[in-house]
Amino acid sequence: MTTHLRNRNPDRRLRHLTPLVAACLSVFGLLAGLVLTTTPASAAPLAADGPGVGTPWVVTLGDSYISGEAGRWAGSSNADHRRADALGSHAYHDDPSGTREVIARCHRASSAEAHIGGGVNGLNLACSGATTATSTGTYFKPGIDFYDGSAGKGQALLLQEAAATRNVRMVVVSIGGNDFEFASVVQSCVVNFLTSPSWWKNYCHDDSSVARNFSAANVAAVRTRVAESLGNVATAMSNAGYRTDQWTLVVQTYPSPVPNGSGFRYSESGYTRQSVGGCGIWNRDADWANATALPTINGALLGAAADVGLPNVRTLDMTHAFDGKRLCENGVGLYEEVGLPSWQSPGAVDRTEWVNQIRTVSTIGGSPYSVQESLHPSYWGQLAMRNCLRQVWNAGDPRSGSCTVGNLGAARLTPSGEPSMVLGPLDQG
Repeated sequence: MTTHLRNRNPDRRLRHLTPLVAACLSVFGLLAGLVLTTTPASAAPLAADGPGVGTPWVVTLGDSYISGEAGRWAGSSNADHRRADALGSHAYHDDPSGTREVIARCHRASSAEAHIGGGVNGLNLACSGATTATSTGTYFKPGIDFYDGSAGKGQALLLQEAAATRNVRMVVVSIGGNDFEFASVVQSCVVNFLTSPSWWKNYCHDDSSVARNFSAANVAAVRTRVAESLGNVATAMSNAGYRTDQWTLVVQTYPSPVPNGSGFRYSESGYTRQSVGGCGIWNRDADWANATALPTINGALLGAAADVGLPNVRTLDMTHAFDGKRLCENGVGLYEEVGLPSWQSPGAVDRTEWVNQIRTVSTIGGSPYSVQESLHPSYWGQLAMRNCLRQVWNAGDPRSGSCTVGNLGAARLTPSGEPSMVLGPLDQG
C-alpha cells in the first residue's frame, strides 16, 4: 500500500492537513530527542566497602526505559499539567544538591527502578538516548563501554569505578532500543498518521527506512552489539575485583507502550487520536509494533543475554508489564476523561495511563513537557517496574521472571506507593 501512495501526488494528501497537523509537523524535527529527579543522593559508600563487603547496591545501566525518562508525570492531562506532575521541575536533577543533571538530558528520575530500597542502595547510571556505544554529538550519550574523554565516561567505566568502592550485587541493563532507531520509527509512524486520511492510510511498518531497522542483518548486528555491551559489564565487574558468584547481571526487555489497534479508545478518523490522546498511530501499525517490532527487539536482547555465556545472568521480561494501562488504551484515560482531579486522587494509578503521550505542539510556549519524554513509562510505569525489579532481587538471591499487573488488572498500591505487580515465570513461547 505504501508503494502506491508513493506513486501518487503527495500534494493531494497534504491538502487534507489541518492547521493543528501542520503545526505538529513543524516541530517533528525535535523528535530526535525522543530516544529510546530530583534523584535523592544515594548513601555514600563507606571507605571499607567493596566487592562482597558492605551494604548491597543495585546499579542500572542503559537507555531511557530504565533511566527514568517521563518519570515526572503520573498520567496525562491536556487541561492542566499540574494534575499529573508528581515530581515537579527538579524531576531529572540527579546531582547531590538536586539542582541539575550530572549529564544533560539523561533524565534520571527519582522514580526510576534502581531505587528498590529495603536496605539496598540504588545507583542509576543509565541515560536517555543512549545506544550500546558512546555518542559525543550535540548531547553526550554514554554507551555501555569504556569511553573516557573530555565529554565524559562510558557507563561500563562508570560502573567499574563505582563497584570498586561499593558492594554491587546486581547490575540491571536495558539497552538496544535506540540501536534499532526507535525514535525514528515512532516519528515515521506519527508523521504517516498525520499526513494521510483514514480513507487513504499511509502505514509506517512498510516504509523502507523502518523495514531496514528490522532486517535480519540489522537484527543480528544489534544482537552482537548488545552482547558486547553485556560483556563490557562483566569486564567492568571483574576489573573492580568481583567474581561472577558475587554479583548478578539482569537483562531487562522493553514493555509494550500502546495497545493493538482494536484496543485504542480514540477513533482512527480525524486527528483526535493525536491531538487529544497523543497516540497518532494507525491500527495496523500498532498491531505491527506489538506483533513484530517489540518481539524482534526483545528477542535480540534475550539472544544477547544467552550469547554472553555468563553463569550469573537473569532476565526480566517487561513485555506485558503495562497491558491495560498503555497509552490511549481502553479502560484508562486522561484525568479530565476519568473525572479525577490529580494523580494523588484515590484510584488514579488504576484509571490513568502508565505511558506518556507523544508530544508535539504541546512542548512549545513554555510548556513543562519535553518531547523526549514521549512514549516512555510515566511515574506509575517507573514505579511498577521498580516493584518487579525488587521481586527479581528476591532478598539477595536474584531470579528471572515476567512482570505483569497483579490483582486481575487492578493496580493496587503497596504501602510504599507502588503498583503491586506480579513476577511470574518467563514465557517460553
